[in-house]
Amino acid sequence: MKAIMVMYDSLNRHMLEPYGGKWVKTPNFTRLAEKSVTFDCNYIGSMPCMPARRELHTGRYNFLHRGWGPIEPFDDSMPEILKNNKIYTHLISDHQHYWEDGGCTYHTRYSSWEASRGQEGDPWKVTPELIGKLQGDQKDLMGRLHAFDEANRQYIDKEEKMPQAVTFQGGLDFIEKNHQEDDWFIQIETFDPHEPFFTQEEYKELYPHEYDGPMGDWPPYYFVQEDEASVSHMKHEYAALMSMCDHYLGKVLDAMDHYNLWEDTLLIVNTDHGYLIGEHGWWSKTVMPVYQEIANTPLFIYDPRTKIQGERRNVLTQTIDLPATILDFFNVNKPKDMLGKSLLPVIENGGKIRDYALFGYHEGHINITDGRYIYMLAPDRSKPFYEYTLMPTHMRSMFNTYELQDIQLQEPFSFTKNCMTMKIKAGHGMTDAANYGTRLYDIIADPKQEKILFDIEKEVELLNEMIKLLNENDCPVERYQRFGLPMEPCVTKEIVEEIHSKRIKNRKPKILQDKEWDEGAINMYHALMRLAPSDSKDDINQQIASTITKKRITETDILNLISVVIPESHQELVKYMVILNGRTD
Repeated sequence: MKAIMVMYDSLNRHMLEPYGGKWVKTPNFTRLAEKSVTFDCNYIGSMPCMPARRELHTGRYNFLHRGWGPIEPFDDSMPEILKNNKIYTHLISDHQHYWEDGGCTYHTRYSSWEASRGQEGDPWKVTPELIGKLQGDQKDLMGRLHAFDEANRQYIDKEEKMPQAVTFQGGLDFIEKNHQEDDWFIQIETFDPHEPFFTQEEYKELYPHEYDGPMGDWPPYYFVQEDEASVSHMKHEYAALMSMCDHYLGKVLDAMDHYNLWEDTLLIVNTDHGYLIGEHGWWSKTVMPVYQEIANTPLFIYDPRTKIQGERRNVLTQTIDLPATILDFFNVNKPKDMLGKSLLPVIENGGKIRDYALFGYHEGHINITDGRYIYMLAPDRSKPFYEYTLMPTHMRSMFNTYELQDIQLQEPFSFTKNCMTMKIKAGHGMTDAANYGTRLYDIIADPKQEKILFDIEKEVELLNEMIKLLNENDCPVERYQRFGLPMEPCVTKEIVEEIHSKRIKNRKPKILQDKEWDEGAINMYHALMRLAPSDSKDDINQQIASTITKKRITETDILNLISVVIPESHQELVKYMVILNGRTD
């Protein structure tokens, strides 16, 4: 038996033809749906890239204990388990995060691996005219990424040189050479259609449109400030790259046909998460609530044992189920700490494998869904939370020494194989998830999540189920406190009302309690206090008390403070972040 996984990054299900997409040309995804089982209620677990990939290895949630980081020494890794059970495993990928500090232990779990270079800001090529840019401010992450991207593109002047093309060709070479062999698993993984939406003219010509605005093919991690023409342009750029993804998927399906791999080869096509291209007024992911466009992802599986094709399954599934599925296919027992469930029985017989699923970011909301309702529980930012790890790395760097000055040792969790971990106080992301509050959506009645639902009985139900899942995953104690939860599923209406009242009370600034505050102004205030130097925070409060005399404090009032209390050299950046944090949706 053999298995092929084709994995994409940031692949939007709602733009695919099998999921109702109307204008993006994806005939090979339609062909795939005809050849496989399509899952309609598949959800992410942990966001974003490497947290999702840790789940793909371990079959358990990452975000409750840790943010971005490598495979841990105590983790059960699906490809390594296969390798240790005489199943050959191979990874070929252009996903550059595998080769950075924050992903450094994933690729070595496979029997062999190949890297394709040049995606996003991969530090791969440099040209003489760009050396000066790259020697500039090393803290300017986006500047460095854009500079490397500009250099890389000068070497990617033909389709066959594009990282996705190189990746798929390597995967096809593996299949061609080894299709007659048995007991292997290959993961063909491309970073596309993740931004930047760089592709060749052949694919752009599928989506002709007029546009003379400033946006290229790389949207910002920010809310949409641009006009409708810019949003439309960016959707066309994404569509072109999605059609390229479809084209290379077709080559894998051709190989399945040519070598008759449908007889003995499991095929999984998946992604880590979706992406916002103007929906909800946002670009990208990360800084906003985890809306459906991000959380509800495409998944296709073909099982050669049952040969079921062209059918759909509407049961609740997640990324954590994929490693259990692959192990099951090869008749390898999953380890006890792997909480995901095999999807092979679902393909064959239907039926539920879970009633509820958790998902989210380490620093963000805890989200729970039953497939119809989605509940987003906002944290109390004043409560601390921690990284539990033996591999202290961020995305592109190790932890800074100042982050490691107050390390504690944490007693073993249920899944750490009796190993203690470091307990390191966590930093916060670009924004505060508390800005958006706690939300409940009925995605059947309101699929675009335009109306927050108020149903206290449903909140009680979902909170109690959330606590059960937190307990099952041995969630750290302080996270219950951070979200105002008891540690046992005993939530009542009164507790829900208390959670809501505490949020309102804790969010309103202690300064000028007699004033009315706009919600956006409250968010901006907290952002400003977070960004301001410690020795200037009292000055900020004094400025507010002495200069704002009207009854209601608005976003404009907080913005006006920046030029007074923040050094001129930092005002532009602080204003950028404060405006970003002013969003309430």
